[in-house]
Amino acid sequence: MGSGYITDNREQRKKAEEEKKYMSCILMEKIISNREVCPDIFEMTIRSDYIAQRAKPGQFINIKCCEGLNTILRRPISICSVNRNGSTITILFQKKGTGTEYLSKKNPGDFLDLIGPLGGSFDLSDQYEKIAVIGGGIGIFPLLFLLKESKSIHKTAFIGFRNKDNSVLMDDFKVNTHELLVSTDDGSMGYKGFITDLLEERIMTEKYDIIYTCGPELMMKKAVDTAIKYGIKCQASLEQRMGCGIGACLACACKIKTGDGWQYKRVCKDGPVFWGEEVEFRG
Repeated sequence: MGSGYITDNREQRKKAEEEKKYMSCILMEKIISNREVCPDIFEMTIRSDYIAQRAKPGQFINIKCCEGLNTILRRPISICSVNRNGSTITILFQKKGTGTEYLSKKNPGDFLDLIGPLGGSFDLSDQYEKIAVIGGGIGIFPLLFLLKESKSIHKTAFIGFRNKDNSVLMDDFKVNTHELLVSTDDGSMGYKGFITDLLEERIMTEKYDIIYTCGPELMMKKAVDTAIKYGIKCQASLEQRMGCGIGACLACACKIKTGDGWQYKRVCKDGPVFWGEEVEFRG
């Protein structure tokens, strides 16, 4: 009994040490660059060895945008890419409120108070040899990180924008995919219409091992429904307003299916990535 107890303790300590390596941390990190890449969309690179060495695709950071009472809550922003050798991370965000407006005015050399890496990650199992990602608008950002980290032998990206002027990261997606399909609402670039229409059309002739999606809820619902229809695994990264970002406040609770019913789960802590068939989408 004593020998078994010691073995159990060693295994527990080993597991605890392994989990500790990936724990989130409150950090003060320096901004390397911050620039507007298209109307109201900013790309920011931050030096953070801690996050760069630990971040996984699908995770995010929670940023304190300013001092004082103007923006009490932090802003959750997906990690778009990491440079592990250079110890930097890159995020993209849309300026659409007080917090992100403060963030857009930050300069190189400024320091950010942030927590990360937070949340769960996409499943990048080696068994998925042929993958597809589908995103819309600012939802494409975490999908680029996924494509860069994935070792799949064939990667297809479906990305949609309102119009050509709002398109971003096109060159990055081209470099990190074997095939890139683009749509715009007004037809100013690529296919005119919904990006989910292109996905379903392509599934008629291509079989994917898994589909990953992030973006507007209606787009993700359609992508998940399409995946289920054709018997393809799917993961969705949910976008949700958050309070604490660490699972304490329950502000980001969402409905997740469980058997014949459902339960609330926290997008920040239990997600933001969920299996598509589990998500109780609205509408």
